Amino acid sequence: MHGKNDNKASAIESFKSDSVTSIVLKNSIPALIAMMMVMVYNLADTFFLGLTHNDLAVTAVSYATPLFMIFMSLGTLFGVGGTSVISRALGAGKIDHAKKTCSFCMWSCVIVGTIFMIILWACLDSVTVMLGAKDEGFELTKLYLKIAVGCGVFSMISNCFSSIVRTEGEAMKAMTGTLIGNLLNLILDPIFILGLKQGVAGAAIATVIGNAVAALYYILYFLKGKSSLSISIKDFSVKDKIVSGVFSVGISASLANLLVSMSSIIVNMQLSKYENGNMLVAGYGVTAKVIMIVTLIGIGIGSGVQPFIGYCYGALNKKRLVQGIRFASLFGLILCFIIAALCFIFAEPVVKVFLTDASALEAGVHFTRILMSTAWLIGAFAVIQNSLQAIGAATPALLASIFRQGVIFVPMMFILQSLIGIDGLIGAQPVADILSLVIVIIMLIIKLNKTDFSSSKS
Repeated sequence: MHGKNDNKASAIESFKSDSVTSIVLKNSIPALIAMMMVMVYNLADTFFLGLTHNDLAVTAVSYATPLFMIFMSLGTLFGVGGTSVISRALGAGKIDHAKKTCSFCMWSCVIVGTIFMIILWACLDSVTVMLGAKDEGFELTKLYLKIAVGCGVFSMISNCFSSIVRTEGEAMKAMTGTLIGNLLNLILDPIFILGLKQGVAGAAIATVIGNAVAALYYILYFLKGKSSLSISIKDFSVKDKIVSGVFSVGISASLANLLVSMSSIIVNMQLSKYENGNMLVAGYGVTAKVIMIVTLIGIGIGSGVQPFIGYCYGALNKKRLVQGIRFASLFGLILCFIIAALCFIFAEPVVKVFLTDASALEAGVHFTRILMSTAWLIGAFAVIQNSLQAIGAATPALLASIFRQGVIFVPMMFILQSLIGIDGLIGAQPVADILSLVIVIIMLIIKLNKTDFSSSKS
């Protein structure tokens, strides 16, 4: 056991001694790979359902996806909040506090996830209507939800601990859990959807199994003593400002996912009001999946660098903290721009992989090109937002989430839709992308200027 703890100490020590560039790349690349697998996982259901040539099945998943983003947002609350508290605790040498925080996050996922699942199952018809599903898409959406809601607790645990495991410098192990769950889902999708001809139900079953296995991987990681942290119920605590520490930072990240979910529901409901609304929703659903390629790259880099930023802040090392943010932001911008440009240029063949209906295809291509015009800015936005979370800047991080998908996006959605119709509805996101990036940069500069780094020994 002593040797294992020495390895953990060595991994954490690298945050202090290794070059900033190598640390950012070492921690971001595994997180990027993990996010790419999340992307594959998110595309898998849509791709294999598309092979059934039933675009209504794609529509059903499009209606249901925002609900599962709520589960992700709950997992993110404890994952990002816990990561911020734990990384700063490790930087300050408070190992016991880090252990208690880790356990709190684990059991909170179990309790909150279980309650949320029960509520959803009890209100399935109302939830399906709330998501905007109607006519032919209603029953298929309800069927998918009825099964897939069962992965709720597992989704929360895997999403939470893919972040927390990185606080020990174990980026590869964090990536592995995500990789295992998503690869399994990718393997099971064609078996259930095409081989067993289960369609939408098959996609939901594969989702539940993939999430359950990913969650089990992280649980076994801790139970086998491979971590200096703990998920033991004996270490569970709500004292020493653990709850407020996790929630103050985690809510901002959680709210970001929640607002994405709610805004997607609003867009789906608005699109469904137009003639051929189900096919417009199918087109937008595929566009959302394509945009996710760029978004997850930004999130991967941001979440990968977050433990390092938190450690530097806890150690009061401003120089390495600023270097890390600058390099990660530039890296994110360049990589996201390249991917966004490729998706813009090849929008039609990409969207055509998932859709066969002519009107759905046309809408998907058009929507993709509108959103890709600014989607690459997420490369810097995600890094800066994660940095705000890492240094415990709860209010600025919360405001960043609210502005991008709420305060700016939602009003713009209705204003621009009233002026130029569907293009305005979709075009609200590029406006929000530009303004929100400017806002988070300003907030980070203000926060760092107000922080006293004078007691640093570096």
